[in-house]
Amino acid sequence: MEHLMAAKKSTAKSSTPKAASPAKPTKKTAATKTAKKAAATKQAKPTGAKAPSKVESEPAASSAGVVVGSKAPAFSLPDETGAVVSSASLSGKPYVIYFYPKDDTPGCTKEACDFRDNLKAFNSAKVRVLGVSPDDPKRHAKFKEKYGLNFTLLSDVDKTLISAYGIWIKKLNYGREYMGVQRSTFIVDKSGKIAKAWNGVRVPGHVEAVLGAL
Repeated sequence: MEHLMAAKKSTAKSSTPKAASPAKPTKKTAATKTAKKAAATKQAKPTGAKAPSKVESEPAASSAGVVVGSKAPAFSLPDETGAVVSSASLSGKPYVIYFYPKDDTPGCTKEACDFRDNLKAFNSAKVRVLGVSPDDPKRHAKFKEKYGLNFTLLSDVDKTLISAYGIWIKKLNYGREYMGVQRSTFIVDKSGKIAKAWNGVRVPGHVEAVLGAL
C-alpha cells in the first residue's frame, strides 16, 4: 500500500513540470517578438531622420545663382518702350542692375524713387542703373511715368534673367507659399563680372549703400 502511494506521489510530481513546460517557450517567443519589433523601430529611426535633409536643401537650391567675382549672366530684354537692351551693348561699362517683385507696390515704389533721387550720383560715377521685374513693358511705362523714373526698366516676363541670377525663390506670406522675386541688387564691373551683391534687400538706406560700394 505504501508502495502504491509513493508511486502516485512520484507520478504527480513528474506531471506538474510537464504541464507547465509548454508555457515557457510561449513567453520567450513573445519576448523575442517584442525585442525584434524594438530593434526594427531603432533601425527605422535613422531613415526617418534623413527626411528633413530634403527641406534643408531647398534654401540652397533657391539661393543666389551668382557670386562676387563670377561672370554676370548675359541678357537681352525689352525696356519700357519695347526697345531691346542687351548685356552686349553694355560691354566695357559698369552698371547696377536691381531686381524687384512688382511695379507700383509700396516697397518697389520706394526703392525706385530712391534710385531716381540719387541718379545724378550714379551718372557722376558713370554707372548705369537698370531695374528688372517680371512686369511687361506697358506696365513699366505706366510705373515710370507715374513716378517720373529717370532710368531704364527691363521686362523679364519669362523670368529668364531672374532665374539666371538665382533669385526666383519660394516665399512665405501669412502661411501661404508661392514663388516670387527676391529683392536683390548687383554691381557689374567693366569686365562684366559681379563686383558686389545684395540679396534679400531691405529698401531703407539701400541705395546709399550701393553708392558707397561704387
